Amino acid sequence: MPDPDEPESFECDVAMPEDHPSDIEQARIVLRALTELTDTARECIYCCVWDGWVGSWLDPELIRGPLVALPHRQYVLFAGGLGDIEHWEEQFGGGEPCPPPAFAWPADRQWCFVSDVDPHWAGIGARARVIESLTTRTDADVVCASPDQVPPRYAS
Repeated sequence: MPDPDEPESFECDVAMPEDHPSDIEQARIVLRALTELTDTARECIYCCVWDGWVGSWLDPELIRGPLVALPHRQYVLFAGGLGDIEHWEEQFGGGEPCPPPAFAWPADRQWCFVSDVDPHWAGIGARARVIESLTTRTDADVVCASPDQVPPRYAS
């Protein structure tokens, strides 16, 4: 979703075009690009899925895996190949639209993709040259950010 145009904008005020890629489609674009831009092995990628999705789209059978506990959230950890992201909705959403992974990273830890349930953006940690390459893409909206900057937020 684009950043707010003005202060106190609400997410519900944003008119998204019908052909705008979903969150998981945009995540796929970026995850594919990250793999192409790094020496990352495609065989193993780790994903964390917020356990708060249990009861909505996450099959209760899938939450038996190891848990990753962070302040304010707990996640179920999965491991698989990068190709698994192509079938994310079938594996985790019963064929229905579902959110992207909360975290995704390769075994060699060359990058990390982070997508929380609340903000309208995702974060990517990688080498500067990789981030710079991502910002030139036209199929995903990627901008550089700094830990010193507060990201734009919609009013709640």
